[in-house]
Amino acid sequence: MRDGRLMRGKRRAFGRGTIGGSVWRAASLIPLALLAAAPVHAAEPARAPLRIYLAPDDHTDYMWTADEQAYARAHVDMLDYYLDQADKTDRDPAAFRSKWFADGSFWIWTYEQRKSAAAFERLMRRIGDGAIGVPLNASVSAYGGTPTEAVLRGMYYAGDLQRRFGVRLPLAIAMETQTLPYGLGALWAGAGARYSWKGVCTCLTKIDATAERPHEIYWWKGDDGSRLLMKWNTNLGGDQVIGSYAEAREPAAQIRLVTGDPVFKRRWPYDVIGIFGHGWDDLTTRTDLFPKVARAESNRERQVIVSNMTDFFEDFERTHGAKLPEQSASFGNEWDLYTASVQGLASRVRRAVEKLRSAESMASMVVAQKPQFMAARKAARDQAWINLGMFWEHDWTADSPHVSKRARTEWARRLVGEIERYVDALHADSAAALSGLIAAGAADKRFFVFNPLGWTRSDAADLPLADESPVHAVDLVSGKEAASQIVSAGGRRMLRLWAQDLPPVGYRVYALRAGPGAAFPPAATATPGVADPSPWKIKGMQVENAAYRINVAGRGALLSLVDKTRGDREFLRQGFGERTNDLGLDIEGETIVESAGPVSLTVRAESASPLKHTTRVTLYRASRRIDISNEITQNFDGAHAWAFSFALKSPVVRHEEIGVVATAATKENGGHYSSTLSNLEWLSLNHFADMSEPGGAGVTLSNADLAFMKLGNSVSVKGRTTLDTATPMLRVLAGGQIDGPQAGIPGQGGDTYFLQRFALQTHGGYNPAAAMRMALEHQNPPVAAMLRGGAALPAKTLSLLRNSNPDVLLWALKPAEAGPCEGLTARVWNVGASPQTYRLGLSGGIARAFAATHVEVDQAAIPVSNGEVTRTANATQIQTLRLLPAKRSRAGCARSAAPLRSAEQP
Repeated sequence: MRDGRLMRGKRRAFGRGTIGGSVWRAASLIPLALLAAAPVHAAEPARAPLRIYLAPDDHTDYMWTADEQAYARAHVDMLDYYLDQADKTDRDPAAFRSKWFADGSFWIWTYEQRKSAAAFERLMRRIGDGAIGVPLNASVSAYGGTPTEAVLRGMYYAGDLQRRFGVRLPLAIAMETQTLPYGLGALWAGAGARYSWKGVCTCLTKIDATAERPHEIYWWKGDDGSRLLMKWNTNLGGDQVIGSYAEAREPAAQIRLVTGDPVFKRRWPYDVIGIFGHGWDDLTTRTDLFPKVARAESNRERQVIVSNMTDFFEDFERTHGAKLPEQSASFGNEWDLYTASVQGLASRVRRAVEKLRSAESMASMVVAQKPQFMAARKAARDQAWINLGMFWEHDWTADSPHVSKRARTEWARRLVGEIERYVDALHADSAAALSGLIAAGAADKRFFVFNPLGWTRSDAADLPLADESPVHAVDLVSGKEAASQIVSAGGRRMLRLWAQDLPPVGYRVYALRAGPGAAFPPAATATPGVADPSPWKIKGMQVENAAYRINVAGRGALLSLVDKTRGDREFLRQGFGERTNDLGLDIEGETIVESAGPVSLTVRAESASPLKHTTRVTLYRASRRIDISNEITQNFDGAHAWAFSFALKSPVVRHEEIGVVATAATKENGGHYSSTLSNLEWLSLNHFADMSEPGGAGVTLSNADLAFMKLGNSVSVKGRTTLDTATPMLRVLAGGQIDGPQAGIPGQGGDTYFLQRFALQTHGGYNPAAAMRMALEHQNPPVAAMLRGGAALPAKTLSLLRNSNPDVLLWALKPAEAGPCEGLTARVWNVGASPQTYRLGLSGGIARAFAATHVEVDQAAIPVSNGEVTRTANATQIQTLRLLPAKRSRAGCARSAAPLRSAEQP
């Protein structure tokens, strides 16, 4: 092995070995001499029964094969070359005209940045007529660690191209790694994709890379009823053959294989065949081979067609689509896990994506009054979206002989910084603009508390204070004083208040008054010196509120969680090494009460082992949520995980995978996971995981910053995963080189700070909407800011959005991408297992509405009745709508909009 990763083909050594305990494989290429000679060609054949589509591309190993500048030049040069080839072959028979497939919209982005408007128009014309193919995805990514919304934002540039130029982009792809998330297909379908192709590398995998797949082509069916036509062939033994990501490396040889090999014919009993991918790992591919091969290999028995991939799928769907099998399964994670080797960076991206929810919902309220509010942000916004499409690019193996690990890390660090700058600026500016629109009284200082979520909630809110003077808050809606206390957060003095009944996507206004205010009972109590039941009798602390009694150890682990509302039931397992929020067994640590008052109580624990970390456990007034904040404050190598061990019998685990709430069991056992051709050691984890007894009690775990969890003692060895559904424990990956030391970034790229937050909440019975609401409330705190004063918005309260169905969750509300005249985009998610009907309304009413793809391309008008729209979402379906507020016309959208009506007013 010459360069740390199993080399592909002539630049990657074939062999067999181990990396960090995992088994990787590669098989030799099929010798071309064993394949039959090429048949005699017919120059202008009639359409034959057998149709073979050859789709050339150059697989993008971004920041692996070359650096950013080299790839920018290569993408532009290749597109120019194939544009010229398309022009040269325009008069040839359609089957023999040049075509090219760019495997990510980032190619087109780069071309637009570097070429003239006229040159870009030429490219878009050729995308429109099919000479150049491009998918919805920005890059060839490994999606298992990606937040659901980040998957969609990463395709937004493709949506922009479709809106601007009227082109159709019906493909989405994820290549090379052996695994694939289940819910990704539904996200792609919702974004407008109809087709997908997956070719794999036989390298760096624990899966039997050449084992026969159950279906060579099938309908990838989502839980929501969506379908994609998926071509995923069995790999025939290498990385330049059918089933690989460079099937058409030697197109003539593969034509002879698919027409002459009895094994392939058995697997593929269809008269429409696709052979995709040519460039392999090359930086640049410029060839006129494909039209020549198509002519040479066409005869009376077959028509060979130069393809952009879409034409193959369209032909295959017409000819065979009605009789294809369906498949619905997750295949787990492999290369996806390598972003855990830069967990600090990956967590920062995840936090920025979550912060968008608050930033954009406040901006939605602002643009009704200031339609041009978003206009100057377009360049930064578009850069942030393309960065979200690039960050999870699949080459976090980071074992390139051409690009150093440090260079790849610094590239990612720049992307993360650009994403954060856009989101942070939008959040700050939206809050400031909103504070200048709400009417403010002259008699006292006032502030708003804004709820970015789509339902009424009560929660703690932190208001930054300018000085040390004692203050309290009075709710202007109820006229009553709110419980409050002073806390320190992020080095700033804050007034923490209990904000009661915050309206959906809306605010309540409070008066900030001098003096300590009335006395309220404490939110919780703390008793030091409670013994750990372990043999070492470590001193910890017991904290208690109306709902729970909890023991916290010195290292920040929870030793006991008693639900006082359920007969004092203990929800944590108690035994050697079985703890919750535990990074590793340790006998050292110190626990103190950091803050206490009528809103919250926070216990802080400090420990130096196994990694130096600080843990804060917070209980709240009138809340069943237990917040846990962990800060690891040292660099580390190797893999570490937070353990959560629950006292539950025969538990069922559900979790947000990628765009779906999945059951963590194999298909044979009622779950969503394939028991074969999969790696299920580490499963994807987005907002939450829930562990519940069948039909009974359970615990929901909110996960704010990390991406992967291990179920019980699951393990993958020699191509087979043992998925442990019996042990009631989850381990959430804090970071590490899972297949180190070669694969991934050593030493976390030098980072020394890692924020990793969770929340726990017990319940009496599993409800997916309740679990997701808890997680979203934990991860999206209310926003509080002082008023600057205005006249456009009501002085006490306002709710921008109404939703009739609490089980259909508002996922995003944002200004439409197309501009200030195009209204708002609303995304909703029915996380339940049955169809749900819901009504959406805006303050002031809806004038017009459109069903749209997830990348904001309109599909059809939606009827509006009494200022509302009524829709039905399939089970587990995400829907995107574009809403035009009433009293706003296209001609007048740049002028001040009519004032929004207060929720108080009839």
